[in-house]
Amino acid sequence: MRKGLVVVPELGPLRSTRPRVKRLADALRPSLAHAASVVKPRLARLTSAPLPGPGRSGPRPSRTGWFTASAATAGVALAVGAVAVAGPFDGAGQRTAERDRAVALTLARGTDHDGGGVRAGGPDTVPSAPPVLRALGAAAEPATSGKVPPSGIAGVLGPLLADPALGDGQAAAVVDVATGTRLYGAHPGQAFTPASTTKIATAVAALSALGPDHRLTTRTALDPDTGELVLVGGGDPTLTAHKASGGWASLRTLATGTAAALKKRGVEKVTLSYDTTLYSGPSRHPIGVNDNLAEVTPLTADEGRTDGSGSGPVTRVADPAAEAARTFAGLLKEAGVTATPPGPSKATSRATTLATVSSPPLSDVVERMLTNSDNDIAEALARQTALASGQPGSFAGGAKAVAARLTKLGLPMRGASFHDGSGLDRNDRLTADLLTSLLATAADPARPGLRPVLTGLPVGGFTGTLAERYADGGAAGVVRAKTGTLTGVNSLAGTVVTKDGRLLSFAILTSGTTDPQSAQSALDRTATTLAGCGCG
Repeated sequence: MRKGLVVVPELGPLRSTRPRVKRLADALRPSLAHAASVVKPRLARLTSAPLPGPGRSGPRPSRTGWFTASAATAGVALAVGAVAVAGPFDGAGQRTAERDRAVALTLARGTDHDGGGVRAGGPDTVPSAPPVLRALGAAAEPATSGKVPPSGIAGVLGPLLADPALGDGQAAAVVDVATGTRLYGAHPGQAFTPASTTKIATAVAALSALGPDHRLTTRTALDPDTGELVLVGGGDPTLTAHKASGGWASLRTLATGTAAALKKRGVEKVTLSYDTTLYSGPSRHPIGVNDNLAEVTPLTADEGRTDGSGSGPVTRVADPAAEAARTFAGLLKEAGVTATPPGPSKATSRATTLATVSSPPLSDVVERMLTNSDNDIAEALARQTALASGQPGSFAGGAKAVAARLTKLGLPMRGASFHDGSGLDRNDRLTADLLTSLLATAADPARPGLRPVLTGLPVGGFTGTLAERYADGGAAGVVRAKTGTLTGVNSLAGTVVTKDGRLLSFAILTSGTTDPQSAQSALDRTATTLAGCGCG
């Protein structure tokens, strides 16, 4: 990896050029107005609340100190709002959620900007402005000079990793992203079952193979000879039939456009078919029928979910492609075109495309996958990587293509073994060295196309699978990490901004855990300790 200073932006820091000043001011006004609407009632409650006194723990602070802490935390909230205008938010509103919750959390418990901390008896702390802004996408420039002594990291991590809750086997690595130096390693080259941290590898491979601007397209095609209308799956796992599409490709929009094109041809009745030939091999994951993953097919609407949810485990339909086609037939009817009950087919080279809908850029799809630990998206991206690499669109083809892409990037692949894109397969193997290297590579300014791997990681106390974690441990907003959980397996890999302003990538893999909740808590304590470590 390149040596020297590394900048890890969401879309880069603000630049003070005259043409952008007005645009930034205009963009900031709604954010500040929203922040003010949240801040005002919270400030009112804080200023009217009684100060700590008799019967309450801790010495009684001065009223001036109490108000100073409250004002400082409001400043952090507004600073976070300012960072928000550096780039657009993703389709799932991830960065919006980070900013809004930062306003609420920092009002309740914040530190002074000078790093002096909250006064005795005051609210619990969350990070002050500089590390929060770095974690949200500002420059990851170290706040102090010099290297982090590896002995400092070993001194704090060693005892934590010895926690019996972490099972009978552990591996860990910590890397200073700015220098590429490994600061800590405990069996970093030993391969473990990674569970969902596999998605980090899938994300890097897909972005490397396809690019962050790539879109996945679903289309309809009309055969000129038979008059057959074919719904052609393009492998978009985010295609939705919901009335509110949320910015994702809409099956309803595709039906409306298709009906309009047919009516122009004077066609109001069609034979409907659907084409899933983009993928090959088994469609069912080796784990079998499971609420965590639908049948893997290039045509699906809302991931075959049966309850209207957008993430998490839920019962899936037996045949997502057939169900999507049936839904499409109903939408055609609403648009004035009657279709026969759909069956499988293949669009010929002579078929004319009538309408298309495309996913948001792959960068957004990757972020959604990582934030929600979405297995359906992960398996789709592994197949898309395979197709872009000349491999079959299958579990085996995806695994081979992901490994080849990472090898091409020069990553440490010794011991690594892929069998799927999601990490649900217990035969997958990754090392802590590989995971930290993947994250450091995604932070390399020479590879901006990989940045969604970092921006998509769940944020401690804010988003995705970490939304309910780290909120009370002092690491909210500065730990961004991908979780991994299978029976007997717990893992965590991501980035953390330390209290002295350094961006570290870390990975912890375990095996033989018997209490998932205790193992998760032990992993969280380790990441929280890294966040609070000056390590100097």
